[in-house]
Amino acid sequence: MNKFNGLNLSLGNLSLLSNAKTRSISAENPDGAKGGGAKAEPDENSCGRELGRGWKIRPYISIKAGETAEIANIQGPGAIQQIWFTPTGNWRFTILRIYWDGQENPSVECPIGDFFCAGWGGRENNTGANFRQLSSLAVCINPGSAFNCYWEMPFRKHCRITVTNIEEPVKDKPDDRAMTLYYQINYTLTEVPEDAAYFHAQFRRVNPLPCKEAYTILDSVKGRGHYVGTYMAWGVNNNNWWGEGEIKFFMDGDKEFPTICGTGTEDYFCGSYNFDVGQQNGGYREFSTAYAGLHQVLKPDGLYKSQQRFSLYRWHIMDPVRFEQDLKVTIQALGWRSYGRYLSLQDDIASVAFWYQTLPTAPFPQLPDRDYLEVI
Repeated sequence: MNKFNGLNLSLGNLSLLSNAKTRSISAENPDGAKGGGAKAEPDENSCGRELGRGWKIRPYISIKAGETAEIANIQGPGAIQQIWFTPTGNWRFTILRIYWDGQENPSVECPIGDFFCAGWGGRENNTGANFRQLSSLAVCINPGSAFNCYWEMPFRKHCRITVTNIEEPVKDKPDDRAMTLYYQINYTLTEVPEDAAYFHAQFRRVNPLPCKEAYTILDSVKGRGHYVGTYMAWGVNNNNWWGEGEIKFFMDGDKEFPTICGTGTEDYFCGSYNFDVGQQNGGYREFSTAYAGLHQVLKPDGLYKSQQRFSLYRWHIMDPVRFEQDLKVTIQALGWRSYGRYLSLQDDIASVAFWYQTLPTAPFPQLPDRDYLEVI
């Protein structure tokens, strides 16, 4: 009998056989059933109407404004192993939710762009102006708007995934603000070990951050687990350098002072000295690595656009932050007033925290409304 369960894959165990079953959900096989793909019947509007059933008939779904689509409903035990999305529409107005083992509260609730480290929106007028390659172990963004994640997401009883389009419907035009979603959810059905925790992701945004207040990335986590990653979409509302703030991890009863305290924003994201290699080389230098990156720098155009905007990620794959009872994560928004004096900043900051923990999942803070979510 095979002992390997097909989880925790690496180059070191790819040769091992297991009893795990591979399945995949897409618009062409909505329930991932064995032998259930490519069964859609063409109609008069299908591009494959002359080719017939079995060809490319239903490669995507359309989600109307104000509607929710359930894109996965899986009976466990098993694990999500890879997700590919290509969404149209406003990525801040498209909300991804994942529910584990029949819970009422989602363990993942996040705008789809931010979940895949693309918080500043997408293809402006289909030009791809905001596209930035991201090449990491956990998340990849590939041309032109291909979102990929490789977070392993085990579940024991059930997995449910929904996508909601929170655009405001246009009266008498139900399709006017519909969004199109191409998707593939690759998963395995297999035994899940007793010590496997559940994947979580939570979005937050504050705009502007109140003066002299730390930004909260995550709070009110209860249970046992480990923190595995941070994505931030940071819009700067001041001149000069903005990344002096320290990240702090308060865990297992910490009150005023944290157990883990960083030394600066660029330090936490595994850079140094302002991510700056010298003005003669263009100032900020974008980078994307397996575990950390500053993969997006959006500069004002000198005319109508304001605020420099940054996308940063840090994966704690090799150094997870473990907690036994509770966890809170904050980061300061801190720049320079003058040399030798810090300036508390009032920036536009959004974040996604990624972690694993035991169930149940505590209710998340209410997601901001559409107007507050919007990137302006």
